Amino acid sequence: MISWATIALSYLTAPWFAYQIAIIAVLFALAKALSLKIEPRLEARAREIRGHPSLLRVVIALLRRVEWILFSLFLFIMLTIMRSVTWPSRSHFISVALSLSLAWLFVSVFSRVIRNRLLAKTVSWLAWIYVALVILGFDDEAGTFLDELALPIGELRFSVLLVLKAALLLIATVWIAVALGRYFEEQVQKSDELTPSIRVLVGKVAKFGLILIAATVALSSVGIDLSAFAVFSGAVGLGLGFGLQKVISNFISGIIILLDKSIKPGDTISLEGTFGWIRELRARFVSVVTRDGREYLIPNEDFITHRVINWSFSDDLVRLDVKFGVSYDADPHEVSRLAIAAAMTVGRVEVTRRPVCWLTGFGDSSLDFVLRFWIRDPQQGLTNIRGKVLLALWDSFKENNINIPYPHREIIVKKDPAGGQEAGIVAATSLKSPDRD
Repeated sequence: MISWATIALSYLTAPWFAYQIAIIAVLFALAKALSLKIEPRLEARAREIRGHPSLLRVVIALLRRVEWILFSLFLFIMLTIMRSVTWPSRSHFISVALSLSLAWLFVSVFSRVIRNRLLAKTVSWLAWIYVALVILGFDDEAGTFLDELALPIGELRFSVLLVLKAALLLIATVWIAVALGRYFEEQVQKSDELTPSIRVLVGKVAKFGLILIAATVALSSVGIDLSAFAVFSGAVGLGLGFGLQKVISNFISGIIILLDKSIKPGDTISLEGTFGWIRELRARFVSVVTRDGREYLIPNEDFITHRVINWSFSDDLVRLDVKFGVSYDADPHEVSRLAIAAAMTVGRVEVTRRPVCWLTGFGDSSLDFVLRFWIRDPQQGLTNIRGKVLLALWDSFKENNINIPYPHREIIVKKDPAGGQEAGIVAATSLKSPDRD
């Protein structure tokens, strides 16, 4: 009986095999040299595509394999010529090289739909190795070898082949589930009949549900009995429950937040000195963007256990107060009228809810007032609108000769009656307006 080694040795030492190897090497070098000149020009033209990012991604991935496209084309032309002038057996290795080249081109291009580069490379290599084994006719032998490398655990038998099948199928099904979940979530966000919190909740539940179903289908399809993991998963779940209390607490808190609709994307909130608007609700945290461009990732649990100010929970209208004081020489009725008129000149102040100005007390050196006005856009900032209102008050009071008091200090120097020397200095502080010396 002739062994495989003898057949392989006779095949490799045949003259026509060396000719085919030389032809393949020359064609690949030619394809590589041409691609160095063609690829930059084609890629520059492809990047002019506007408005189609997905199409551009595929086109760029295809253009970065110009050498493989040219190599496959050259192999096909050479294979056609050789089969027309000589025996098909003398071009068999070129045919195999053409099949492997086309398989690698197809797998490497379509694996670009996976955004994670490491995962994309892993999937492309595993897929190409499987296709190569099928093309070379070694798939059955490779499958038998991998199936023999097994580790029995109780009633389960884990082989390398089973693990590879489960991993590849799990990656494929989960990727499809994530893509479908993202599409469903985008469609739900477009619905005007649902509140923002319900949209987020429905989208998250749908995505997690699809991922769970995909994982269950993938593991069951390769023959893994999920009931065998019942005791093991219970022990692991108990350990994770103690070790990941905060993670689970934040996850449950996120569900509660979405259900009670206490906050939603776009709301303006204040939490422990952080003022900003909610950008996104996640399973573990809430993204809050402040006025200075910082993005705080606040755990969901904080929104349950701490006091939260939601400036736009039930209404967009927000009332702000500005306190000020004027000289006793001013007419309080005139001050109130001027303050209201000055506030209404500021653009963001709501004119449909007329500002009010009240005299709140007789201070040590001033008449104390509070000016109250309403705005509808607290996410645009509170300090800036207060500053604009104060500037409007300053301009109005200066124009109408209304003085704002400021502190004065009086220093009294006492002398010793006997020696005429300075015995001490007594400082007295008084708050006076500039016109009341």
